[in-house]
Amino acid sequence: MLNDEPTAADEVFHALADANRRAIIERLTRGPATVSELARFLGVTVAATVQHLQVLQASELVRSEKAGRVRTCRLDPSGLRRAEEWLRHRRTTWERRLDRLGDVLGESPPEHASTQTKTTDGTPEETGS
Repeated sequence: MLNDEPTAADEVFHALADANRRAIIERLTRGPATVSELARFLGVTVAATVQHLQVLQASELVRSEKAGRVRTCRLDPSGLRRAEEWLRHRRTTWERRLDRLGDVLGESPPEHASTQTKTTDGTPEETGS
């Protein structure tokens, strides 16, 4: 059953779904940057950059500090940790399921002494397995 309430992981994945926001993350891996620097880097307006940053900040992927008229942004690893935890949980679940499937598939098939096939005239023919 789906839950209508967005989770922290939903917010992170939503933020990372946009190419410009991923580009901001990539740029900030090299160090802090001002909003104006990020806008130039993206080739978009400062207003558009601020909107992207709001989404990134809401998902705790980026944090910013304002000094006078300059807002400087830097990475915030807590959002990625939440996404990583969500992925780790899913990976563990699927690894267990696949291990069980592998166990089932690894079991020997039931032994059949013979199988019946029909000859061209429709009469049964016994063959050994």
